[in-house]
Amino acid sequence: MTSERHFRKKNLWRGLLKLLLGGAHVFGLFSVVALSTAEAQSGKPEGLYYKSWAIIIGIENYVVAPPIPGAISDAKKVAEAFRRLGFDEVVEFYDKDASSRRLHQLFNDMLPRKVGRMDRLVVFFAGHAGSMQDPDGYDRGYLVPFDAPVNNAAKSITVEHLKEFTRRSASKHTLLILDAPVFGWETTAPSGLSLEGRLAPESETDRRAVQVISAAGKGETAVRAEKSSRFVETLLTGLSGAADLDGNGWLMASELGTYVVRQVEAASNGAQRPSNLRIDGDGDTALVEGRRSAFTLDAGPRTPSERQREAKAHYERAFALLQEGKSGEEALERLDRAISYDPTYGDAYVLKSYVRLEVLPNLDEALATGLLAVKYAPGNPDSFYTLGLIHEKRGEFAEAEAALRQALLVNNTYQDVYFTLGTLYADHLNDQAKSVEAFRRYLELGGTHPRARATVSQADRISAP
Repeated sequence: MTSERHFRKKNLWRGLLKLLLGGAHVFGLFSVVALSTAEAQSGKPEGLYYKSWAIIIGIENYVVAPPIPGAISDAKKVAEAFRRLGFDEVVEFYDKDASSRRLHQLFNDMLPRKVGRMDRLVVFFAGHAGSMQDPDGYDRGYLVPFDAPVNNAAKSITVEHLKEFTRRSASKHTLLILDAPVFGWETTAPSGLSLEGRLAPESETDRRAVQVISAAGKGETAVRAEKSSRFVETLLTGLSGAADLDGNGWLMASELGTYVVRQVEAASNGAQRPSNLRIDGDGDTALVEGRRSAFTLDAGPRTPSERQREAKAHYERAFALLQEGKSGEEALERLDRAISYDPTYGDAYVLKSYVRLEVLPNLDEALATGLLAVKYAPGNPDSFYTLGLIHEKRGEFAEAEAALRQALLVNNTYQDVYFTLGTLYADHLNDQAKSVEAFRRYLELGGTHPRARATVSQADRISAP
């Protein structure tokens, strides 16, 4: 078994090497004392914004819905994080202060009147969410206030309410952070963020942006463990600086969203998939302002094509490090940097899943990365091949078979996949006929492994008249 594993590892590496050399890169009502009326704002502020607002909503002990232990504690941690970031107004609404009437008044009246045109606004919500169908038959999510039932949208804050609020709000940048599975934004989802001509992140403050980071998708659960939300834990780590993906000292909402999505998906093995969307405008909210010299002296990749080239350079450097048998840690760091420049770079996920399977083993991260590989590189058979090997090593043999069969749908002449299927059927799925069939196809394609030859020869002798 050890020699066969080494054989498959060598062949997988050979397949990845051919991929690289072939150049296949896929790229006061309620504590509103703090809500002072917005002053007239003309011209530009001395800094990025005139005023920064953080509205924190946490509902733990619902009137007619199940409690959410730890929701208020999580919300208070988020409030403190934004105070540390220097937000001027951090206003908190917990349990009864987050009733239906008060939340509707907050979004319909208070915030549109108070927040100015050169301000930034972050709204955080921790509580229940529900779903409904709109008149056109589309599923839409909604936030459940303190005194509303989960299965009744009449008293809730729907996605359409939030969209209307963001259209009416004068704030230059609005970021909604929702620790709940809230969906239905897709009808207004924008095109990808354009960084053409960007000289520094502060130039993004000249363009409007409405962004959403939500904890989970349709049909998923925002996981809580021991009265703590996985999404909030990741969010707080990101806000502390870990989400500064390009390491330039600036933390942008787009970076925070990318970080949270990637980390939560990995931690949940793909079961919880947050969303990171920009639903209006083409700017980006700055959460932490770094040094301007970080961009004026070393602007880094600015346009989408520059970012893709940078991603490819890090990917190829990671591959070279692995090929030379050098630092796996540095290779992994390079792959993470490639993905930060191009989060849809499928082949980088493929190689990272291999690293986490064979070089720096971490099967949970290998699986999470493997799932992203098949998502972003569905035309690369190695994405499914590697995922199959990951499932096999985790003892998930039916899932391994499915992934390997999918690899053959992409490339039905991939001999190494047939060999792996042959051993899987023989050693784990107890299907000798399928094992012989897979080994036979492997040999027909030029394979030479002794086990395949012996298995097919023995089957032929038994079936001979």
